[in-house]
Amino acid sequence: IALKVGCWRMNEDVMIECLKKSDPVKLTMAGKIDVLLILGKGTVMDLIEFSPVIDGDFIPDEPSKLFHNAAKFDFMAGVNSMDGHIFAGVDVPSINKKTANTTVKSVQGLLAGLTREKGGAAVESAFSVYSSNWGSHPDPAVIKKTVADIETDFLFLVPTQIALQLHANNASGARTFSYLFSMKTRIPGFPSWVQAEHAEDLQYLFGKPFSMPLIYFPRHRDLSKYMIAYWTNFARTGDPSKGESRVPAVWPAFTENHRVYLDINHKISKSSV
Repeated sequence: IALKVGCWRMNEDVMIECLKKSDPVKLTMAGKIDVLLILGKGTVMDLIEFSPVIDGDFIPDEPSKLFHNAAKFDFMAGVNSMDGHIFAGVDVPSINKKTANTTVKSVQGLLAGLTREKGGAAVESAFSVYSSNWGSHPDPAVIKKTVADIETDFLFLVPTQIALQLHANNASGARTFSYLFSMKTRIPGFPSWVQAEHAEDLQYLFGKPFSMPLIYFPRHRDLSKYMIAYWTNFARTGDPSKGESRVPAVWPAFTENHRVYLDINHKISKSSV
C-alpha cells in the first residue's frame, strides 16, 4: 500500500508519517486489490486495518485514551441485533445456504481467527460460552445463528459497549445512552433466524416508511415515528426522552453503575428498558 501511494521508506516512522499525509481516497483504493487477494484466507476483521481514518487523519492515540475529549458531549451509541450477519456470511458462507450445514469445526475456526492473539485457551473458552445453549443435538439453524452472533459481538456489540463505558467513566456533566435495534429484517431471501441487519435502522430513522408508504406496514411507521422522536430530542436537548417530540417510553441514561439500554422496535414500552 505504501508503494502504491509513493510512501515506501526504509524508516518505518517516516513511512507512517507519509501515509498520514496521503490522500485518503488513494490510500483506501490502494488496499482494495490486497483485500481481494486475502479474501477467504482469514476473517473479515483482517480486511479493515485502515478503518481508523477520519477525513484523512489517523486517530492520534488508542481510542480508549481519548474519551476525555468527549467528556462534555452527550453520547448515544448502539447496535443492530444482527449487525455482524453480512460479515459472518463472508467468513462462513454456509450459514446462508439452505442445503448446507455449518459444522462445529467452522464455528471453532471462526473463533480461532478472531481470537488468534489470545491463543487456544481463548477459542475453548469462547466456544463453551457460545455453545452453552446448543444441547446434545443442536438445530442446524441454531449453529448458523451462533456464527452471526459471534461476528456481531466481536465487530459491533463489545466495542460499542466498551465505548459507552469509557464515555460514562469520563463524562463531565454529559449523558450516555445505549440502545439495541431489534426490528426483524425486511430483506427477502434471508434465513428465518436473521434479525436486524447492518444499517437496517437507517430507513426508519430517516422516515422512509412515510415517504414510501406502499412498501411498509403500520408497524414500520410506528417504529420510524419513535426513532425520529428520540433522535431529534437527543439532537435538541442531549436527552432522547426530553424535547418537543413525544416518545413511547423514558430512555434512562447509561452510567458507570447502571448499564441500561433501550430495545428499539415497533413495540416500545417501559419493558423495553
